[in-house]
Amino acid sequence: MADPIKVLLVDDHQVVRRGLRTFLEVQDDIEVVGEAADGAEGVARAEELRPDVVLMDVKMPGMDGVDALRKLRELDNPARVLIVTSFTEQRTVVPALRAGAAGYVYKDVDPDALAGAIRSVHAGHILLQPEVAGALLSQEDTSSGQGRGGSLTEREREVLGLIADGRSNREIARALVLSEKTVKTHVSNILMKLDLADRTQAALWAVRHGVAG
Repeated sequence: MADPIKVLLVDDHQVVRRGLRTFLEVQDDIEVVGEAADGAEGVARAEELRPDVVLMDVKMPGMDGVDALRKLRELDNPARVLIVTSFTEQRTVVPALRAGAAGYVYKDVDPDALAGAIRSVHAGHILLQPEVAGALLSQEDTSSGQGRGGSLTEREREVLGLIADGRSNREIARALVLSEKTVKTHVSNILMKLDLADRTQAALWAVRHGVAG
């Protein structure tokens, strides 16, 4: 049996953390390894515990979720961050996604859906609802990355198209009959050539420039 997915809960409301923990403790493949009450503590705990997935609130006193995301990126922490929010406005969710979140769910999410979202981002998927993806695209500079796609090899364009389809590295490896290590190398090259920070930005670039899997 595979090791459970290690999850860190970051929310300033104890009752929310307790509820999330209750949801997740009944899942055989998910383990809650710690909690934090604000962004700064969340960053420190993520560095200490090295979770696979962080469930992060956006609005918190002190360091909020967006600043915590940026700090985790600066530290090159590999945890995938799933935003858990009660706010539906794009102006709240979009900055978090641009800062590196792998997706978001609402705090009233069904327990099974929450567990599924954790498994999905852990597998490398990006959870974007269409209206939020559209908002992200509309905020991008239309000239950003223009012309850089020509520097991609044909294989890299194939990988990029599958990233845009929400495929994980493992799924891309299977689809293209490659090793996961080779896929990771292609992903790194794509990000470097297009001057992008993460898979979310790569997926959005692919959508804007018509790269389909």
